[in-house]
Amino acid sequence: MAAFQYFAVDRTGRHVRGRMDAANESDLEQRLRRMGLDLVTSRLKSPTASFTFKNQISRQDLINFCFHLEQISKSGIPLLEGLADLGMSTDNRRFREVISAMHEDMQGGKLLSEAMARHPAVFDRLFVSLIRTGEQTGNMPVVLNDLAATLNWQDALVSKTKLLLLYPTIVFIVVTAVVFFLMLYLVPKLVTFLTTMQQTLPLQTRLLIWLSEVFASYWALLLGLPITVFIIGVTAVRANANARLLWDYAKLNLPLVGPILQQILLARFANYFALLYRSGITILDALTACEGVVANRYVADGLRRAGQQINAGDSLTESLRNLGLFPPLVIRMIRIGETTGALDEALMNVGAFYQRSVENWVERALKLLQVGLTMFLGLILAFIMYAVLSPIYDIFGKLSF
Repeated sequence: MAAFQYFAVDRTGRHVRGRMDAANESDLEQRLRRMGLDLVTSRLKSPTASFTFKNQISRQDLINFCFHLEQISKSGIPLLEGLADLGMSTDNRRFREVISAMHEDMQGGKLLSEAMARHPAVFDRLFVSLIRTGEQTGNMPVVLNDLAATLNWQDALVSKTKLLLLYPTIVFIVVTAVVFFLMLYLVPKLVTFLTTMQQTLPLQTRLLIWLSEVFASYWALLLGLPITVFIIGVTAVRANANARLLWDYAKLNLPLVGPILQQILLARFANYFALLYRSGITILDALTACEGVVANRYVADGLRRAGQQINAGDSLTESLRNLGLFPPLVIRMIRIGETTGALDEALMNVGAFYQRSVENWVERALKLLQVGLTMFLGLILAFIMYAVLSPIYDIFGKLSF
């Protein structure tokens, strides 16, 4: 199959541009005609110009896709017809190509879940499992609504997390730039001035001058060493499973950040586990699917051990308690849900509990970081200015008029 860049028109005369895989131009024309498009021009796309879908389709695109597909399922519109209309109305060109390929596969006799499974960079294993369950149980609108709500919550959480990290990153860059400017430019000027005055320097000024000499002599090392350590660490984490496990464990135990990250992971696990269980997926299969959702090797290993304990005859409550990740209150909520047969509701309550907790933690942490980093920057600048100005004031105090 070759990749073609095409230009076509739909039934209303609207112009449509896109990319599609086809055996030849005739095959491309037939595929577009089945989508309600008339081919105008096409050209063979160079293989080097193609790139993956993974970095092109956002979570918001998936949320909109679930919402519109839910409306199509509720209204009784045939899925093939609705999918074709959805593909033509999608703004994201790459996502439009994926939907077009899914439409082609479904015309060939595949189910929606099977068509999605052919695009793992867009629809992960959990997404496909939920759609397959919706097909089997006939609860597709409910599954799509829950998926959209979960993805929307996850998108909001990611936005808040980025906001939490943005402020300290900006402050760190500003502090680094200011310190290097003062140490490499201002302090050497001060040394030249004080040398001509033959003034005895106080301790803080001598310390500042020593730091300036260190910066002047080893500025490349001071800048390059953290970058080198960061690159080596990232490479080791990506290449070595044990390093990834240690890093994921260390992240959960970092001060201030660790508790927030742990609650984010547990909230994501509880939401997706409830969604899977409500859709009719067994507990063991739901735990297996959630191993990839948590995006943490240490927690994923814990869920795998919990699955082994359940397979050996233990209850879900006992297995999760043995992980040591859930607080007693959450364990009691899960036990009540397991006893009463309302495990999905209990897990949704757990997810809501962690969701509120995470939002509160992020807001408090953002305020603390703002105050703490502002004070840190102020202390650095205050020390430098004090060390610079104190000998100058001494000189002026000894002058006789």
